[in-house]
Amino acid sequence: MVSYAVHFILVLPCLVLACYAGTCLSASDALFLPLLTTELVRPSNNKLPFRHNVSLTVTLTAGTPPQPVTMVLDTGSELSWLHCKKTPTTPSVFNPLQSKSFSSIPCSSPVCTTRTRDFPIPVSCDAKKLCRAVVSYADSSSLEGTLAAETFRFGQSVFPKTVFGCMDSGQSTNPDEDSKTTGLLGLNLGSLSFVSQTGFTKFSYCISGRDSSGVLLFGEVKLGWLKPLRYTPLVRRNTRLPYFDRVAYTVQLEGIRVGKTPLSLPRSVFVPDHTGAGQTMVDSGTRFTYLLGPVYSALRAEFMRQTKGILRVYENPEFVFEGAMDLCFRVPPSFSAARLPAVTLVFQGAEMSVTGERLLYRVVGSRGSGRDAIHCFTFGNSDLLGVESYIIGHHHQQNVWVEFDLRGSRVGFADVQCDVASQRLGLPG
Repeated sequence: MVSYAVHFILVLPCLVLACYAGTCLSASDALFLPLLTTELVRPSNNKLPFRHNVSLTVTLTAGTPPQPVTMVLDTGSELSWLHCKKTPTTPSVFNPLQSKSFSSIPCSSPVCTTRTRDFPIPVSCDAKKLCRAVVSYADSSSLEGTLAAETFRFGQSVFPKTVFGCMDSGQSTNPDEDSKTTGLLGLNLGSLSFVSQTGFTKFSYCISGRDSSGVLLFGEVKLGWLKPLRYTPLVRRNTRLPYFDRVAYTVQLEGIRVGKTPLSLPRSVFVPDHTGAGQTMVDSGTRFTYLLGPVYSALRAEFMRQTKGILRVYENPEFVFEGAMDLCFRVPPSFSAARLPAVTLVFQGAEMSVTGERLLYRVVGSRGSGRDAIHCFTFGNSDLLGVESYIIGHHHQQNVWVEFDLRGSRVGFADVQCDVASQRLGLPG
């Protein structure tokens, strides 16, 4: 989990179908699920609706008998984990003592010695000779607990002996937000991620541009109404480098346009250097998009140039939103974001355009003058976070169908109204 900003909240009850309203799901790669809302035809794939507010989350069950758990959906993390308490539980805590299928992993297990990207601190043995692990994130939060195996379920689809972290202590930078979720679902390319352990070779999601419905789907899907996806290959490195995450969904950013004007930057500024610094990651666990200093500065300057006379800069050098977003504006209630120039991220073989309301984020509780509200540019400076990467966050993935094709080693994008897509798939809005 990169987690450089606050997360989004998505709640995913589960729905499945075979062919319906121009949608066909392939049985060869599909996860067969029962319907948790309305059965459309017959179970044949895993299609999950969600809502989002602050973090992207999924709702499923863990244990025997099943306990409902809500987990942050994170393509930037490997190890899935749950908050575990061996005491009377709250809705956001998993109780392993109430599960017949729970088993702790001993230090002698090969799993205990597997080095994942989430383990900057080597695993250790506790007094009971169980495998003890610590995970930490860039927002200074950390968790500690025991590696374990448990049965996870989406409806009637069962995944026994899935390895996860049963976390019983830690430090949080946002305890109020953390109390709303039970844990985290790791979806990167690492051997202990949920997709690797369950054998899925493809998954997709679509995040609505407002706090409404969206969809997460595991398996192969053919949508007759969806525009053809534009694919960009994953960038792989076999050698270990200090700043390169080898199990992240890394793509090659080649340039950025503001409106029709490309930033005047050499292509080399987007290519990882000999240390691995400068990789570009597609990350559902990070909210906004962050660029390395030189690129951020060029984008900031060009966006200001093209919006001069449209937006009024909030002149307060002390104000930096989320620790990395220092370009903010005083925006009147009548302002239309449709007047803003698009910011287009150009990848090898694909593009992602950020338009309208996705370019500005209203800072709740902050005001300029009169009725003006403070809105900040939704691109931040990685250098201010001490991060040596470009990160494409989920705020800029709104209204984009995003497909992670593990077998094809690529990521695909297609513009779509995600609330409309959910309705076409028969999901509740």
